[in-house]
Amino acid sequence: MTKGSKPDRLRQMGALNPKPEGVRAPWFREAGFFDPLDLVQVKYEMLRHARKDGTNKADAAALFGLSRQTYYQAEAAFERDGMSGLLPRTRGPKSAHKLTGEVMRLVEEHLDANGQLQARSLADLVHARLGISVHPRSIERAVARKKKR
Repeated sequence: MTKGSKPDRLRQMGALNPKPEGVRAPWFREAGFFDPLDLVQVKYEMLRHARKDGTNKADAAALFGLSRQTYYQAEAAFERDGMSGLLPRTRGPKSAHKLTGEVMRLVEEHLDANGQLQARSLADLVHARLGISVHPRSIERAVARKKKR
């Protein structure tokens, strides 16, 4: 596999099918347009097969090597967002959502005199005063971002 190959790009996007051997649809077996490594394409074809060809959802999921749960999740995402709903999404929080202005004010007030950071102590302080559990590394990153500005 050369650097920058399609499987490499799919892996970087989070769209590499972890079980391409499970795709049993005949049109995916022939070399050409359909690629069992492309999870977005596999999900789309699974949905299309059930809707247009009249296959029941469980059979469609099995034919494409996916679970019924995956079928229903893909169906809901496709109905909600169209093709873009089948694209992988990053999981978890999208920002430092616990580090509100109130939390950061408390952290800044308690940096030691020369601006040194005792992240573990600060995390304990935030938890004791505000009841918010914050990882010490999150505090370190937030203080570093603030210094950059």
